[in-house]
Amino acid sequence: MTRNAKLADISGIETVKLGFFKEVQRKIRELEASNQELEQKRRDIQTILDGIPDVMAVISQDKKILSVNKSFDDTYPGLAPAGLTCHKIFKGQDAPCSPCSIDLAMESPTRVSRSLQILNRNGENRQIECTASVMCGSENKPDRILLLQRDVTLEKQFQAKYFLAERMATVGVLAEGVAHEINNPLTSISGFAETLVLRLAELEALVPESEEASAILEDFHEFLDTIVMECSRCSGIVQNLLTFGHREVRRLTTVNLNDLVANCLKLLGPRLSRLPRDIIALEMGGEDDPVVLGHPGELMQVMLNLVGNALYAVETSGKIRIRTVVRDNLVVLEVADTGAGIAPEHIGKLFEPFFTTKPPGQGIGIGLSTCYNIIRKHGGEISVESELGKGAIFEVILPYLSQ
Repeated sequence: MTRNAKLADISGIETVKLGFFKEVQRKIRELEASNQELEQKRRDIQTILDGIPDVMAVISQDKKILSVNKSFDDTYPGLAPAGLTCHKIFKGQDAPCSPCSIDLAMESPTRVSRSLQILNRNGENRQIECTASVMCGSENKPDRILLLQRDVTLEKQFQAKYFLAERMATVGVLAEGVAHEINNPLTSISGFAETLVLRLAELEALVPESEEASAILEDFHEFLDTIVMECSRCSGIVQNLLTFGHREVRRLTTVNLNDLVANCLKLLGPRLSRLPRDIIALEMGGEDDPVVLGHPGELMQVMLNLVGNALYAVETSGKIRIRTVVRDNLVVLEVADTGAGIAPEHIGKLFEPFFTTKPPGQGIGIGLSTCYNIIRKHGGEISVESELGKGAIFEVILPYLSQ
């Protein structure tokens, strides 16, 4: 029986072993190069993921966290999330959220679920936009979820300020037009009433003295005084309305807010004299004087409005704290009271013209809207924080004039 000749029969077994060994070495070098390339890609991807400011987490179908990026460690320091459920880590609860972004995303492999949630981070409520998208495994079947959390709190705050500024600008144009239409007839009424007051003395000399004539003249005096007084009050309202959108040329000067507060309290002296002496506490410390470039009359109007509202809120039993401070390149003025506070549904409307929570006859709702417009024209901001039943804090921020 014969057999075919093999390579080993011709070149010898040692030569075949050497060739096989060289082939193994070549394969090993290829595998090492491939591993180095994969490792480099892995490091590149991890660097990219760590560079994303959003919190990222890969989550299994049973809602357990498999891996996270660096932003997670920065946002939730000290946590070891691997193996724990996402609702336990992010919301501190044992049951899944309702609705659950992961369940919504898993309903369709191509679906991306987005939701806006309120999460408490470091004791502060933040608005978080959650995006959940499906990840597929080796068999191209969905087996994990990529969850991204983006903090949109500042974005939402800026949006709210932008919408408020737009709305106030529109209302300002309308208010200015209405004020001009009212101002002209109001000036005529006031002028004629003051003229009648001056000529009433001449009328008294012409009318024969009698009890009936005296009564009528007394009524004339009272009615004309009332007309002049009400015209003056309406004129003040009109001037406030004209501040909306009015582009008058104003002379700005250096204003020390501490002096402004002191002058405001002097003006309110008669009202404060009927209240407890310690109802208002002043905190006007710091090494630097809170100096701004502004219109003293307009800033005084803001101060009077804020303190007047605080006095209304505390009545006779609460406390008011007025604080000025220089913080970096800004001057902060706070007027805080311990009154009844502001209902959450009213917070967003406080700076709108003609919005008031006061009963009829005690305010028409243009004080805070005027303050808003004045502060905006000074390049500053005014905001309010309040908790119902615990008072309110109005904060005015203006650019600091260092020299």
